[in-house]
Amino acid sequence: QVQVVESGGGLVQPGGSLRLSCAVSGDIFSITAMGWYRQAPGKQRELVAVITSGPITNYSDSVKGRFTIARDNTRNTVYLQMNSLKPEDTAIYYCNAAGRLRVGAPYSDWGQGTQVTVSS
Repeated sequence: QVQVVESGGGLVQPGGSLRLSCAVSGDIFSITAMGWYRQAPGKQRELVAVITSGPITNYSDSVKGRFTIARDNTRNTVYLQMNSLKPEDTAIYYCNAAGRLRVGAPYSDWGQGTQVTVSS
């Protein structure tokens, strides 16, 4: 009922930039929060940044000052601008969207993930 599709990953050199996009579609009544998470090999999935409908934003300490999350409510899309990338930012980045369906039930759905590799 809800589709979450990420795009924009790739290979970038240290110090470079990438912008990720995540589009949400389906039988949606509202999107309360949209967030980016990442999972590096051998590690647990961790929060990178989240933005609510307020909008209120929250970032992990490891990306504060380098990453910016923003949402376009007209397109049900969230973006993650990543600057000053470091090798330790290498991971699969996942988008999550949460809210309510038109029938009233809550949802929280994930995208398939997009690979970000920071390497020289």
